[in-house]
Amino acid sequence: MKILYFGGGFVGACSAAVSADSGHEVLVYDINKDLVSSLSSRDKDKIESCLFEKGLGDLIIRNQARIKFTFDLADAEKYINETEAIFMCLPTPERDGTGETNLEIYEAAAKNLAEILIKRNNSAQNSYVLIVNKSTVPIDMVNRTKEIMLAAGVKNFGVGSNPEFLVEGKAIEGSVRPPRVVVGADSEKDFMIFRNIYSRFVESANIAYLEVSPAEAEASKLLANYILFSRLANCFDVVGRVCEKFPGLQFENIRKVLITDTRIGDWGFYDSLFAGGSCFIKDARSLSHQLKAKGTKADLVDNVLSANQRQLDNFLSRAKEELNFTWSGKIVGLLGLAFKQDTNDIRNAASLGTTEFLLTQGVKQIKAYDPVTGSNYLKYFAEHKAADKINLVAAEAEAISNVDILIIATDWPQFRGLSDLIMKNLPKGAVIMDGRRMLATRYGELAKAGYDIIAVGSPLIKAA
Repeated sequence: MKILYFGGGFVGACSAAVSADSGHEVLVYDINKDLVSSLSSRDKDKIESCLFEKGLGDLIIRNQARIKFTFDLADAEKYINETEAIFMCLPTPERDGTGETNLEIYEAAAKNLAEILIKRNNSAQNSYVLIVNKSTVPIDMVNRTKEIMLAAGVKNFGVGSNPEFLVEGKAIEGSVRPPRVVVGADSEKDFMIFRNIYSRFVESANIAYLEVSPAEAEASKLLANYILFSRLANCFDVVGRVCEKFPGLQFENIRKVLITDTRIGDWGFYDSLFAGGSCFIKDARSLSHQLKAKGTKADLVDNVLSANQRQLDNFLSRAKEELNFTWSGKIVGLLGLAFKQDTNDIRNAASLGTTEFLLTQGVKQIKAYDPVTGSNYLKYFAEHKAADKINLVAAEAEAISNVDILIIATDWPQFRGLSDLIMKNLPKGAVIMDGRRMLATRYGELAKAGYDIIAVGSPLIKAA
């Protein structure tokens, strides 16, 4: 099949690469020239410098005969005559913290698409095409997409939904071997196109291939993210808080007891200073907004959002409350800038809220380190009036040396082995704030070495 992708970001590039690997001929259109240049470079390092996703560079290079990238809409117009499916993979950000989805980018792209669709087959529009919402969109978005197409005079088309349930850092693995594929369509004709696209999964014994309505597909994406988000918030705000307030409880031991109940399972049962990323917060706010727009309450959804923010606020406040620590004039080491391991994505990362807090508290300097996403972090704070206090360092040791307090904000696996480096380089009497419990197995040893430790899921651990 020939497939066109509108949008070459995280979702579009990963989905297109897997489609090409499935044997389809793929064209990816994006207005970002730098992104298109990187994805077209056939250089793994260059590809992953803009979209750091394990395996993405290799997959694109291996399937380069079947996948092309362009920023020229005319290329998409030439391609459209034989295209059977068009995936809409556009950003759908939140509008000004309201929960409402900002559809300006999506709708502008849809209108551009409509302009070339009406020209296909010398304007006869003889060939049928399925437009697929891959972006996370409001539950009734299929109808809005149809309205845009019909208003422009597009004929002989269908609109479906195929939400992505990808985990950043494991998106390629999750696309090649997904636990489920969800497609939403209104007709058997559209379901047949989906079956051709995903033929490698339709009859798989290990993959659930689920056919539902477009609205059900879109609702399922929002609800799945909310349920996952709520698991994290419950662990932070209840399980973790109990372990912080009652001496003698080891978070890891409590976790083992809970997750061995098969009804509970193990997903989401880890403690952290904050749950960030591009999906959970945005999608929960969107779900809340849509429910309220329908005249009902969304108290549980709102409580999850509040619990997540409360977790970060609680963590950062503990230094003053439990140690009478004064931030003003202090040098802070900040380990981990991405919102989680295996990605360069800083959207809603704990490092952002932490840095904003530190700057408002008047710290002297922030020595920040992350293995892959330093440039994105610096770009975020570039215009901040106190940005000169942020110093991006090249190694963990630099972020640890000569600081008054060390904060771990991302769960990069290599941070678990930093205890010896800390005892060698972190001044005695400094404070360790472990927002991911990365050093949990050696808290006692670190305390004996002279460090006060504040960790999510533990009471204050005083230096021996």
